[in-house]
Amino acid sequence: MHFAVLGPVRAWRADAELRLGPPQQQAFAALLLASADRPVSTTEVVDTLWGQDPPPSAVNVVRRYVGALRRVLEPGLPRMATGSWLLREGGGYRLDVDATTLDLLRFRDLRTQARAADRADDPALALELYARALALWRGHAAAGIPAQVRSHPVFAGLDGERLATVKEAADAGLRCGRAEPVLAQLQGLADDHPLDEPLHGRLIRALALAGQQAQALETYQKIRALLAEELGVEPSPELLAAHRDVLGARSAPTVPTPLAASDSAGSTGRATAPETASPARDDLLVPLPRPAQLPAAYEHFAGREAEIEHVLRRLPAASGDGGPGTTMVINAIGGMAGVGKTTLAVQVAHRVTDRFPDGQLYVNLRGFDLHGAAMDPAEAVRGFLEALGVSRKQMPDSPEAQAALYRSLLADRRVLVLLDNARDADQVRPLLPGAAGCLVLITSRNRLTSLVVAGGAHPLTLDLLSPKDARQSLVRRLGTDRVAAEPAAVETIISLCGGLPLALSIITARALMNPTFPLSGIAAELMEANGSLDAFDGLDATTDVRTVFGWSYHTLTGEAARLFRLLSLHPGPDIGTHAAGALADRPTARVRSLLAELTRTHLLTEEAPGRYRFHDLLRAYANELARAEDGEEQRRDATRRMVDHYLLTAHASASLLDPAGVFPSPTPSPQATGSPVPLGDAESALGWFSTERLVLLEVARQSVDDGLGGHAWRLARLLDPVHERFGHWHDWADLQHIALAAARQLADPVGVAHAHGGLGRACSLLRRYREAEDHLHHALSLFEALGDDLGQAHTRRALGWVMTRTERHGEAIRQTRHALDLYRVAGHLSGQADAMNAIAWYEAVLGEHDKAMTDALRSLSLYRRMSDQGGSHEANTWDTLAYAHHHLGNFRRAHTCYLRAIHMLRRNGDRYNEAGSLTRLGDTYTATGDDAAARAVWEQAADILTEIDPPWAAEVRAKLQTSVLSADGISAAVIG
Repeated sequence: MHFAVLGPVRAWRADAELRLGPPQQQAFAALLLASADRPVSTTEVVDTLWGQDPPPSAVNVVRRYVGALRRVLEPGLPRMATGSWLLREGGGYRLDVDATTLDLLRFRDLRTQARAADRADDPALALELYARALALWRGHAAAGIPAQVRSHPVFAGLDGERLATVKEAADAGLRCGRAEPVLAQLQGLADDHPLDEPLHGRLIRALALAGQQAQALETYQKIRALLAEELGVEPSPELLAAHRDVLGARSAPTVPTPLAASDSAGSTGRATAPETASPARDDLLVPLPRPAQLPAAYEHFAGREAEIEHVLRRLPAASGDGGPGTTMVINAIGGMAGVGKTTLAVQVAHRVTDRFPDGQLYVNLRGFDLHGAAMDPAEAVRGFLEALGVSRKQMPDSPEAQAALYRSLLADRRVLVLLDNARDADQVRPLLPGAAGCLVLITSRNRLTSLVVAGGAHPLTLDLLSPKDARQSLVRRLGTDRVAAEPAAVETIISLCGGLPLALSIITARALMNPTFPLSGIAAELMEANGSLDAFDGLDATTDVRTVFGWSYHTLTGEAARLFRLLSLHPGPDIGTHAAGALADRPTARVRSLLAELTRTHLLTEEAPGRYRFHDLLRAYANELARAEDGEEQRRDATRRMVDHYLLTAHASASLLDPAGVFPSPTPSPQATGSPVPLGDAESALGWFSTERLVLLEVARQSVDDGLGGHAWRLARLLDPVHERFGHWHDWADLQHIALAAARQLADPVGVAHAHGGLGRACSLLRRYREAEDHLHHALSLFEALGDDLGQAHTRRALGWVMTRTERHGEAIRQTRHALDLYRVAGHLSGQADAMNAIAWYEAVLGEHDKAMTDALRSLSLYRRMSDQGGSHEANTWDTLAYAHHHLGNFRRAHTCYLRAIHMLRRNGDRYNEAGSLTRLGDTYTATGDDAAARAVWEQAADILTEIDPPWAAEVRAKLQTSVLSADGISAAVIG
């Protein structure tokens, strides 16, 4: 487990990031992390989270946060258990962290070491330690938590620690003559503290030391003007002295150290040549050239600062005399084709050339060349030896001896080696230096896992550009005015390029070559391409998206290539392992291996365990390949297998969530084949739906497009139970509209009836009662014509609910009694119990509480005759009993019945009805004078309903507000 608070508040278990909960709960976690060296009292938590106006339930909310965080950190932890991370200590709470698990404590540890080095008059070591400490910061402390909480002194104090440390680091850098390691931090904080004169004085001196005199003078003029404008004062003596130093600065020329022309002590001009089997020792005792093979840095580079910092913080330790460091560092930069791996590596390399005075080596290993073989490592070694001044005559004959000579020449030197476009770890290993002091940067489309495991390489997977960085890139290339003139077109271009630098570069080049073209015209071309790659044709192979993607695709095994193509037929935003297996018609174990091959080559991204996603342009490329290489029948069969998979899993889910069959569940199509996701219980069924919710809507749409309309309406109906429990009723209505259109297209009266019924239920929950009633009457007419008694019963039961929502309680009872009779004819026990409870509820609403008690108890006795007890519908009966008890004045019994209902509803994942029971339980607490308990459960209900039913959430919050105002009035009266 490890935690971060020096930036956004985050936590990881191994490499999996944890979700710390809603913003206020994240703020609580941030407070614990910021106070890692001591327990935090409940009073301090309340003061930090709510300031001077905490809610009456604040202490209970804090306890709830404690329990929730404990279960996030330790998922299997029993309720009320303390666990081993979030401890109760000293009258408060403390997270059990140390410098190995929390970035804040690591930062402080490194800062302490840096100060010790400073006191020992070793500013170079101090600077390195300060730089490592500051590299842990990723923004303001606890960034992302609510602003009113982040303004608390505990978080401002952390930002103050950072500011003080940057100043100390700058002082160390100025003393040892090296500004680069701290320059970026100085510039960032100077922007945050525009009137901090000591900070700006250090920044001005650091810029001058880095050779940026013009920017140093500009920085001085800027703060001088700001001081005059904001404070009406002149610069301090410290700032004036920094300004004078810049004006009088003179830079001395640096003399590069020949790579093989000086020994490690620097006392002679000759090299201590490595001994090899072939060349004579004296042949190597000549000054060797200092190679400088890096490609030019990209002039318009933008963004990627976090990734650059990731690499820079792992640099070898700088040594004051320019001698070798203590370690060799290998950074393996991976990512999909066109994401900018080489550009980033070259940019990093140019930033640190001064730290590697013995030279820079570069080679393109052509690991993914579409038309040629990957470079033999021996060829690359020979190229490096030549760059180091070794003639062909001096080279050993065998590749092994050549590699040994290469490593010997780099021994005790500080050299930067950039290995670009590597195919695999085997191609890289012969090119790695054998001693400390060097930096190796490797780019590859493959994950070099063995190099990370066995070679100690630091992996960095390069992600897509953020919209902010993409916009900055456009500004750098096209100019601020042209980008600012057409904001809508710019947003469209950024969106359709999908954050892929290669795609963005192609479109930018088109705009540059046609300076009179409006960007809106280029954006329109992208939109007209309709998701294809036609708009991204480059001028040559290296800038053509299809060709660049092809370099990765053609390295795949045949089976993985087939899966890559078929995955493009999946309509959802992401896909699970089982669905991928259905598409490919392969067992789950085998398809996992194929998916791993695709993720290793970055043709697919595993965003969460077992969930895979395409970049939009890679999806378009895969779809082009599927249409070219897989016949129409093969594609149709794959789509049918995938839709069958979702239909069969939905049927399994419905059986678990509604075992009593309260919802009518049509059987899957007789032709459906394949295996569903294995679901063991209701909880796993709810989890499956939560993961696949957005996918299922797209699957239904695709089913219709592919002539599988019967699958579409069946899928929609099978998902009724889970939609009612989970919310997302707009999605439910959309799904049923798709189902209705599909059934009508098939002229299938059964499908049309079920779709009207589902739409009626969804519209009723969306409070569109007239529309709901119309759909339900259509469904009832069709079920009557079909002679389907059970369908009629379900529909009349739903009509009764709509009628009671529109204050027609008598009609609701009549409709539901008719449904009860139909359930009895059909012998449907759960339908009888559900209808009986509905009648009891309507009677209670009419004030007939004794009759309601009798009918609710009859419903309960029917549920107890069924094998599946304790389900959501039985819980609703307990809620009805509680409501009747409450209005009969039996508050203790009402309280007991509500708690039982809430327990059952939570166990079954029925959040909507849980919120209803919590709301009514609050009314019972109010009736007994326990206003604090009422507010606590109303808060829980409002939290649930905010996502599911915002109008009802507003009603509950109005109750809360009224309760708070009443409490304030009573308090004022007592005080007065």
